[in-house]
Amino acid sequence: MTAETIEKISLDLKDRSYDIFIGNKAISKLQEFIKKNNYSKVFIVTDFNVANHHLEEIKKLLPEASTLIADAGEQTKSFAGLEDLCERLLEQGIDRKSLIIAAGGGVVGDLTGLAAAILMRGIDFVQVPTTLLSMVDSSVGGKTGVNCRSGKNLVGVFYQPKLVICDLDFLKSLPLRQIRSGYAEILKYGLIYDKRFYNFLSKNFTKILLLDEENLAHAIKRSCEIKAQIVAEDEKEHDIRAILNFGHTFAHVLEAETDYSNLLNHGEAVAIGMLMAAQMSCNQNMLQKKDVEEIKNHLNDCGFNLDLKSIKHSWKKSKLVKYLAKDKKSQNNQPRFILLKTIGNAVIKKFESTKEFEEVIQQFGAS
Repeated sequence: MTAETIEKISLDLKDRSYDIFIGNKAISKLQEFIKKNNYSKVFIVTDFNVANHHLEEIKKLLPEASTLIADAGEQTKSFAGLEDLCERLLEQGIDRKSLIIAAGGGVVGDLTGLAAAILMRGIDFVQVPTTLLSMVDSSVGGKTGVNCRSGKNLVGVFYQPKLVICDLDFLKSLPLRQIRSGYAEILKYGLIYDKRFYNFLSKNFTKILLLDEENLAHAIKRSCEIKAQIVAEDEKEHDIRAILNFGHTFAHVLEAETDYSNLLNHGEAVAIGMLMAAQMSCNQNMLQKKDVEEIKNHLNDCGFNLDLKSIKHSWKKSKLVKYLAKDKKSQNNQPRFILLKTIGNAVIKKFESTKEFEEVIQQFGAS
């Protein structure tokens, strides 16, 4: 695949199937889609950061669209943020024949998707992810949601978009920290599902982080292919889709303890969480110690900070266990973790207690 090509991946969900377009100038596919579907009104939802960099370009394609701009940041993904967005859309005359376009990162996509799902009991929406992380993760698969006092993403629904557009040009405005954060989710797909893809990433991660277009395009395409295959098999996460949460159970605990602040963004937390999950896999006599070291070295080479104490001085085991209890993947108060048998082969494992979790976080410096 070359970066000049706009590639198409199809996610097969019968009558809710949709296409994912990837490439430079992929945003042009949005105009074609809207003309074909004859929507009564089009609304663009974005945040101030994205608006400053990309809104003018999107509006050139869609001059008749109305724009709603939200505050940037995780705090917007809340009941208050959802209510505000719904009220503003209703005030502007949204109806069942309207289209909502989510142009932004995971926060905008999750919030807009939930608003689309509940307004008028369901309005079409399109995902236009503008971060690497949202291109390979949250924009594909139909998970929508907001955070609440009890934890992250605990209120939401599965609601599939009608189209996903991953325009590589949007990534050029991102700082390295955000590119690295998205790379963590790309690496996840190799670790859980495709050793050959992991080997490709091991050889080409520097080029991807520097936005080399050919390697970047292939990494996004393969990530979306893997996610599409898994979601098509298990849309509502009853079984195999849970492996997409590799590293995330730990990550959400770490994010909660740092108050979802700039100390630790989502991708950085996932990177540490994947290493913790690899260590837990080793503790369970599944993954070999040399593979844990290989994963650790790769994350270090990418520039991730894996030292919890340098992120936040004190990590209390008792508090982290409380956050774990609120994890939505737990069943009957029994925590579930995604572990690795080998690199490229993930399994779901349920534990009777938090003992195994506590062992790992102690190994990483919690007291």
